[in-house]
Amino acid sequence: MATPADPAPPAAPTTADDAPRPVPFVPVATYGLIALCVLVFVIGPVSGLDPLYGSGTLRACAETAYYHRWGVVPAELLHNAVLRLHLSHRCPSDTGLPKVPALSVLTAMFVHGGWLHLAGNMLFLFVFGAMVEERIGPLAFLLFYVALGYLATYGYALFEAGSPGATQTLVGASGAIAGVLGAYLCLYPRARITSLIPLLLFLPLRFPAWLVLGFWFLVQWLSIRATDPSVPGVAYAAHLIGFAGGFAFAWLLWRRGGRRGRGVARPAAALACESPHPARQETP
Repeated sequence: MATPADPAPPAAPTTADDAPRPVPFVPVATYGLIALCVLVFVIGPVSGLDPLYGSGTLRACAETAYYHRWGVVPAELLHNAVLRLHLSHRCPSDTGLPKVPALSVLTAMFVHGGWLHLAGNMLFLFVFGAMVEERIGPLAFLLFYVALGYLATYGYALFEAGSPGATQTLVGASGAIAGVLGAYLCLYPRARITSLIPLLLFLPLRFPAWLVLGFWFLVQWLSIRATDPSVPGVAYAAHLIGFAGGFAFAWLLWRRGGRRGRGVARPAAALACESPHPARQETP
Protein backbone atom coordinates (compact mmCIF):
# COMPACT_ATOMS: atom_id res chain seq x y z
CA MET A 1 0.00 0.00 0.00
CA ALA A 2 1.04 3.57 -0.47
CA THR A 3 2.58 5.12 2.62
CA PRO A 4 2.17 8.70 3.84
CA ALA A 5 4.80 11.24 2.89
CA ASP A 6 7.80 11.59 5.20
CA PRO A 7 7.19 14.14 7.96
CA ALA A 8 9.03 17.45 7.90
CA PRO A 9 12.41 17.51 9.71
CA PRO A 10 11.85 18.13 13.45
CA ALA A 11 13.13 21.28 15.13
CA ALA A 12 15.09 19.18 17.62
CA PRO A 13 16.38 15.61 17.55
CA THR A 14 13.83 13.00 18.55
CA THR A 15 14.17 9.50 19.89
CA ALA A 16 12.68 6.42 18.30
CA ASP A 17 9.91 6.44 20.92
CA ASP A 18 8.61 9.94 20.22
CA ALA A 19 9.24 10.02 16.47
CA PRO A 20 6.01 10.23 14.45
CA ARG A 21 4.93 6.94 12.93
CA PRO A 22 2.55 6.42 10.02
CA VAL A 23 -0.80 5.05 11.13
CA PRO A 24 -1.49 1.77 9.29
CA PHE A 25 -4.64 1.88 7.19
CA VAL A 26 -7.29 -0.70 8.07
CA PRO A 27 -9.68 -1.40 5.15
CA VAL A 28 -12.80 -1.70 7.30
CA ALA A 29 -15.19 -1.61 4.34
CA THR A 30 -13.36 -4.40 2.51
CA TYR A 31 -13.18 -6.56 5.62
CA GLY A 32 -16.81 -5.80 6.44
CA LEU A 33 -17.99 -6.88 2.98
CA ILE A 34 -16.01 -10.11 3.25
CA ALA A 35 -17.41 -10.84 6.71
CA LEU A 36 -20.98 -10.19 5.57
CA CYS A 37 -20.64 -12.43 2.51
CA VAL A 38 -19.23 -15.24 4.65
CA LEU A 39 -21.97 -14.83 7.28
CA VAL A 40 -24.77 -14.88 4.70
CA PHE A 41 -23.32 -18.01 3.12
CA VAL A 42 -22.82 -19.86 6.40
CA ILE A 43 -26.40 -19.33 7.61
CA GLY A 44 -27.91 -20.24 4.23
CA PRO A 45 -28.79 -23.72 2.92
CA VAL A 46 -25.94 -23.87 0.39
CA SER A 47 -23.19 -24.14 3.01
CA GLY A 48 -24.62 -27.39 4.37
CA LEU A 49 -23.86 -26.28 7.93
CA ASP A 50 -27.39 -25.57 9.14
CA PRO A 51 -29.35 -28.77 9.91
CA LEU A 52 -32.65 -26.85 9.89
CA TYR A 53 -32.76 -27.14 6.10
CA GLY A 54 -32.91 -30.93 6.27
CA SER A 55 -31.20 -33.21 3.79
CA GLY A 56 -31.74 -34.80 0.41
CA THR A 57 -34.70 -33.43 -1.53
CA LEU A 58 -35.67 -31.02 1.23
CA ARG A 59 -32.27 -29.34 1.19
CA ALA A 60 -32.14 -29.31 -2.62
CA CYS A 61 -35.52 -27.55 -2.74
CA ALA A 62 -34.40 -25.13 -0.04
CA GLU A 63 -31.27 -24.27 -2.03
CA THR A 64 -33.21 -23.72 -5.26
CA ALA A 65 -35.82 -21.55 -3.53
CA TYR A 66 -32.99 -19.65 -1.81
CA TYR A 67 -31.35 -18.80 -5.14
CA HIS A 68 -34.60 -17.63 -6.69
CA ARG A 69 -35.62 -15.61 -3.65
CA TRP A 70 -32.34 -13.79 -3.02
CA GLY A 71 -30.70 -14.01 -6.44
CA VAL A 72 -31.49 -11.79 -9.39
CA VAL A 73 -33.19 -12.82 -12.64
CA PRO A 74 -32.17 -10.54 -15.55
CA ALA A 75 -35.59 -10.77 -17.22
CA GLU A 76 -37.23 -9.51 -14.02
CA LEU A 77 -35.06 -6.40 -14.14
CA LEU A 78 -35.96 -5.69 -17.76
CA HIS A 79 -39.71 -6.04 -17.13
CA ASN A 80 -39.71 -4.85 -13.50
CA ALA A 81 -41.92 -7.79 -12.61
CA VAL A 82 -41.39 -11.05 -10.77
CA LEU A 83 -41.54 -14.05 -13.09
CA ARG A 84 -43.19 -17.27 -12.01
CA LEU A 85 -40.35 -19.68 -12.62
CA HIS A 86 -40.55 -23.45 -12.51
CA LEU A 87 -38.00 -24.48 -9.90
CA SER A 88 -38.20 -28.27 -10.09
CA HIS A 89 -40.78 -31.01 -10.47
CA ARG A 90 -40.08 -31.92 -6.84
CA CYS A 91 -40.19 -28.39 -5.42
CA PRO A 92 -42.94 -25.78 -5.14
CA SER A 93 -42.79 -23.07 -7.80
CA ASP A 94 -43.68 -20.27 -5.37
CA THR A 95 -41.42 -19.42 -2.43
CA GLY A 96 -44.24 -17.49 -0.74
CA LEU A 97 -42.00 -14.47 -0.11
CA PRO A 98 -42.29 -11.04 -1.76
CA LYS A 99 -39.49 -10.05 -4.12
CA VAL A 100 -38.55 -6.63 -5.52
CA PRO A 101 -36.49 -7.05 -8.73
CA ALA A 102 -34.39 -3.90 -8.25
CA LEU A 103 -33.60 -4.83 -4.64
CA SER A 104 -32.66 -8.37 -5.65
CA VAL A 105 -29.57 -6.93 -7.38
CA LEU A 106 -28.27 -5.93 -3.95
CA THR A 107 -29.17 -9.18 -2.19
CA ALA A 108 -27.63 -11.27 -4.99
CA MET A 109 -24.24 -9.66 -4.29
CA PHE A 110 -24.10 -11.52 -0.97
CA VAL A 111 -25.34 -14.92 -2.19
CA HIS A 112 -22.86 -17.51 -3.45
CA GLY A 113 -23.20 -20.90 -5.08
CA GLY A 114 -20.72 -22.90 -3.02
CA TRP A 115 -17.59 -22.77 -0.91
CA LEU A 116 -15.27 -22.43 -3.91
CA HIS A 117 -17.44 -19.72 -5.44
CA LEU A 118 -17.32 -17.78 -2.17
CA ALA A 119 -13.58 -18.32 -1.64
CA GLY A 120 -12.69 -17.19 -5.16
CA ASN A 121 -14.68 -13.98 -4.90
CA MET A 122 -13.46 -13.13 -1.41
CA LEU A 123 -9.85 -13.77 -2.41
CA PHE A 124 -10.05 -11.18 -5.19
CA LEU A 125 -11.82 -8.70 -2.92
CA PHE A 126 -9.20 -9.21 -0.19
CA VAL A 127 -6.25 -8.78 -2.56
CA PHE A 128 -7.44 -5.77 -4.54
CA GLY A 129 -10.09 -4.07 -2.41
CA ALA A 130 -7.89 -2.67 0.37
CA MET A 131 -5.74 -0.43 -1.83
CA VAL A 132 -8.72 0.94 -3.75
CA GLU A 133 -10.50 1.61 -0.45
CA GLU A 134 -7.42 3.36 0.92
CA ARG A 135 -7.37 5.60 -2.13
CA ILE A 136 -11.03 6.70 -2.08
CA GLY A 137 -12.08 6.11 1.56
CA PRO A 138 -14.34 3.48 3.20
CA LEU A 139 -17.71 5.17 2.57
CA ALA A 140 -16.93 6.02 -1.03
CA PHE A 141 -15.66 2.46 -1.51
CA LEU A 142 -18.95 0.98 -0.28
CA LEU A 143 -20.96 3.25 -2.58
CA PHE A 144 -18.62 2.44 -5.46
CA TYR A 145 -18.91 -1.30 -4.77
CA VAL A 146 -22.71 -1.31 -4.74
CA ALA A 147 -22.98 1.00 -7.75
CA LEU A 148 -20.67 -1.20 -9.82
CA GLY A 149 -22.67 -4.26 -8.78
CA TYR A 150 -25.82 -2.62 -10.12
CA LEU A 151 -24.07 -1.48 -13.30
CA ALA A 152 -22.71 -4.96 -13.99
CA THR A 153 -26.04 -6.68 -13.32
CA TYR A 154 -28.24 -4.33 -15.34
CA GLY A 155 -25.67 -4.36 -18.13
CA TYR A 156 -25.73 -8.14 -18.10
CA ALA A 157 -29.53 -8.12 -18.22
CA LEU A 158 -29.41 -6.00 -21.38
CA PHE A 159 -26.70 -8.22 -22.84
CA GLU A 160 -28.80 -11.35 -22.26
CA ALA A 161 -32.14 -9.78 -23.29
CA GLY A 162 -34.17 -12.26 -25.31
CA SER A 163 -31.77 -15.16 -24.69
CA PRO A 164 -32.26 -18.18 -22.40
CA GLY A 165 -29.75 -16.65 -19.99
CA ALA A 166 -32.21 -13.86 -19.17
CA THR A 167 -34.35 -16.26 -17.13
CA GLN A 168 -31.47 -17.87 -15.23
CA THR A 169 -30.86 -16.76 -11.66
CA LEU A 170 -27.67 -14.77 -11.12
CA VAL A 171 -25.80 -14.86 -7.80
CA GLY A 172 -22.39 -13.67 -6.64
CA ALA A 173 -20.41 -10.56 -5.84
CA SER A 174 -18.05 -10.50 -8.77
CA GLY A 175 -19.83 -7.88 -10.86
CA ALA A 176 -18.91 -5.46 -8.08
CA ILE A 177 -15.52 -7.10 -7.49
CA ALA A 178 -14.70 -6.83 -11.19
CA GLY A 179 -15.28 -3.10 -10.78
CA VAL A 180 -12.70 -3.11 -7.99
CA LEU A 181 -10.24 -4.87 -10.32
CA GLY A 182 -10.81 -2.26 -13.01
CA ALA A 183 -10.24 0.58 -10.56
CA TYR A 184 -7.10 -1.11 -9.23
CA LEU A 185 -5.68 -1.47 -12.74
CA CYS A 186 -6.20 2.22 -13.46
CA LEU A 187 -4.82 3.43 -10.12
CA TYR A 188 -1.96 0.95 -9.68
CA PRO A 189 -1.00 -0.38 -13.13
CA ARG A 190 2.63 -1.05 -12.11
CA ALA A 191 1.94 -2.61 -8.72
CA ARG A 192 3.49 -6.04 -8.28
CA ILE A 193 1.10 -8.92 -7.64
CA THR A 194 2.26 -12.25 -6.27
CA SER A 195 0.41 -15.08 -8.01
CA LEU A 196 0.56 -18.84 -7.58
CA ILE A 197 1.21 -20.53 -10.92
CA PRO A 198 0.23 -24.25 -10.99
CA LEU A 199 3.24 -25.77 -12.79
CA LEU A 200 3.72 -29.15 -11.10
CA LEU A 201 4.07 -27.22 -7.86
CA PHE A 202 2.48 -23.87 -7.06
CA LEU A 203 5.23 -21.38 -7.87
CA PRO A 204 4.87 -17.88 -6.36
CA LEU A 205 5.78 -15.37 -9.07
CA ARG A 206 5.44 -11.60 -9.16
CA PHE A 207 3.85 -9.83 -12.11
CA PRO A 208 2.78 -6.23 -12.76
CA ALA A 209 -0.91 -5.51 -12.26
CA TRP A 210 -1.44 -4.57 -15.90
CA LEU A 211 -0.29 -8.05 -16.97
CA VAL A 212 -2.30 -10.02 -14.38
CA LEU A 213 -5.52 -8.06 -14.79
CA GLY A 214 -5.08 -7.70 -18.53
CA PHE A 215 -4.82 -11.48 -18.79
CA TRP A 216 -7.89 -11.85 -16.57
CA PHE A 217 -9.84 -9.49 -18.84
CA LEU A 218 -8.78 -11.43 -21.95
CA VAL A 219 -9.91 -14.72 -20.39
CA GLN A 220 -13.34 -13.25 -19.61
CA TRP A 221 -13.67 -11.92 -23.16
CA LEU A 222 -12.73 -15.22 -24.79
CA SER A 223 -14.97 -17.16 -22.40
CA ILE A 224 -18.05 -15.27 -23.59
CA ARG A 225 -17.47 -16.57 -27.10
CA ALA A 226 -16.72 -20.11 -25.94
CA THR A 227 -19.75 -20.70 -23.69
CA ASP A 228 -23.36 -21.57 -24.44
CA PRO A 229 -25.63 -18.84 -22.97
CA SER A 230 -28.44 -21.36 -22.47
CA VAL A 231 -26.35 -23.40 -20.02
CA PRO A 232 -26.01 -22.12 -16.42
CA GLY A 233 -22.46 -21.11 -15.68
CA VAL A 234 -20.39 -17.98 -15.15
CA ALA A 235 -21.72 -14.53 -16.11
CA TYR A 236 -18.64 -13.36 -17.98
CA ALA A 237 -20.38 -10.36 -19.53
CA ALA A 238 -21.18 -9.01 -16.06
CA HIS A 239 -17.47 -9.23 -15.23
CA LEU A 240 -16.45 -7.22 -18.29
CA ILE A 241 -19.09 -4.55 -17.71
CA GLY A 242 -18.16 -4.18 -14.05
CA PHE A 243 -14.45 -4.06 -14.89
CA ALA A 244 -14.95 -1.36 -17.53
CA GLY A 245 -17.11 0.68 -15.16
CA GLY A 246 -14.54 0.47 -12.36
CA PHE A 247 -11.73 1.48 -14.69
CA ALA A 248 -13.74 4.46 -15.97
CA PHE A 249 -14.53 5.61 -12.44
CA ALA A 250 -10.87 5.45 -11.40
CA TRP A 251 -9.79 7.24 -14.58
CA LEU A 252 -12.17 10.11 -13.80
CA LEU A 253 -10.79 10.20 -10.26
CA TRP A 254 -7.25 10.34 -11.61
CA ARG A 255 -8.18 13.08 -14.10
CA ARG A 256 -9.49 15.23 -11.24
CA GLY A 257 -6.04 15.61 -9.78
CA GLY A 258 -5.10 12.26 -8.35
CA ARG A 259 -1.95 10.34 -9.14
CA ARG A 260 -1.35 6.76 -9.99
CA GLY A 261 0.26 4.65 -7.34
CA ARG A 262 3.13 2.22 -7.43
CA GLY A 263 2.12 0.11 -4.46
CA VAL A 264 2.56 -3.59 -4.03
CA ALA A 265 -0.51 -5.78 -3.71
CA ARG A 266 -0.54 -8.00 -0.65
CA PRO A 267 0.75 -11.48 -1.51
CA ALA A 268 -2.04 -13.87 -2.40
CA ALA A 269 -3.00 -16.38 -5.03
CA ALA A 270 -4.72 -14.45 -7.79
CA LEU A 271 -6.65 -17.46 -9.02
CA ALA A 272 -10.38 -17.79 -9.64
CA CYS A 273 -12.37 -20.65 -8.14
CA GLU A 274 -15.46 -21.80 -10.00
CA SER A 275 -17.92 -24.53 -9.20
CA PRO A 276 -21.01 -25.66 -11.14
CA HIS A 277 -24.32 -24.82 -9.56
CA PRO A 278 -27.97 -24.43 -10.66
CA ALA A 279 -27.77 -20.65 -10.77
CA ARG A 280 -25.51 -18.68 -13.07
CA GLN A 281 -22.53 -17.49 -11.06
CA GLU A 282 -20.52 -14.32 -11.01
CA THR A 283 -16.95 -15.40 -10.28
CA PRO A 284 -13.86 -13.34 -11.14
